[in-house]
Parts: sequence; C-alpha cells; structure tokens
Amino acid sequence: MTAVEVRRRRAVRVLLLDRDDRLLLLHGLDPAAPGVSWWITPGGGLEPGESEREAALRELAEEVGLVGVDLGPLVAYDTVSFSFQGQLYQQEQHFLLARTDRVEAGLETRAAAEEHASLIEARWWTAAELRETGETVYPARLPELLDRLVMDGPPVVPVGL
Repeated sequence: MTAVEVRRRRAVRVLLLDRDDRLLLLHGLDPAAPGVSWWITPGGGLEPGESEREAALRELAEEVGLVGVDLGPLVAYDTVSFSFQGQLYQQEQHFLLARTDRVEAGLETRAAAEEHASLIEARWWTAAELRETGETVYPARLPELLDRLVMDGPPVVPVGL
C-alpha cells in the first residue's frame, strides 16, 4: 500500500459580515466524495510571496467577485486536516474580519479554476441559523465566534478555534 503524502499549506479565511451581521458562507463539495458537502468562509491557500491580506483580497475577488473590501483584524486561527480530491492536507489558517454593504452574494463563474468548481452556492447566515442548521459548517465553533464578534467586536488577541 502506498502512503499518501500530506500537503501542508497556509491559508487565510475571511469572516465577511454584512450590515445585518450576517456571515457569508460558501457551499462546497468534493468531487471525489459524492453526496458530501459543507459550508465554509471565503478564502484559500496563500500563493508564494503573498501576504495573508493579499490572499484574502484575491480570494474574495475570485470566489464572490468582491473587490475593494476593507479588511479588518486577525480574529481567529486554527489548524485543520482534510481530504480534497483524494489529496490529504494539513492547513494552518487565519481568519480576518471584514464588513461589506453588498447585499447580493453570488459565486464568480470560473470554469478554468478547478478549486472553485467545487463551490456551488453562496449564502448569508445569521448566528442563529448557524446554530440550528443540520448542515456541516466549518469551523465547528463558527456560531460562537460570530456571536462574540457581533456582541463584543474583534478580540484583542486572536482566538483559537
């Protein structure tokens, strides 16, 4: 049996809130795992030489067509392990807070971008909806983090998820 190499990468995720304190999440799936889907925040891996802020702005533009977003502070971090298209990943990720007045949310059509082909829907979620859903949402502690951000604002020191 051949061992599968684990790819390690750094990523940035964006906690994008609208004027009603709803969080934008993207509905994704893995073509290698039919019937399995999840909701995640916009974001992705850093390209060589790219800062977290540059990657966050690039990912927002690529995934949901948002440009010129004023990014806020780093509010959380974690390390996750997952499989995507048969490849194992260990990802260190940082979460930046951002706000927008944009109400409509949609995915950008990028047929050539393989990673974005796995995103099928964008939706704004309240903290209550996140707590009540039976769907898979990552990270699991996202409802608590959203409550904290809305009630208390950004933490002085980023929190671990």
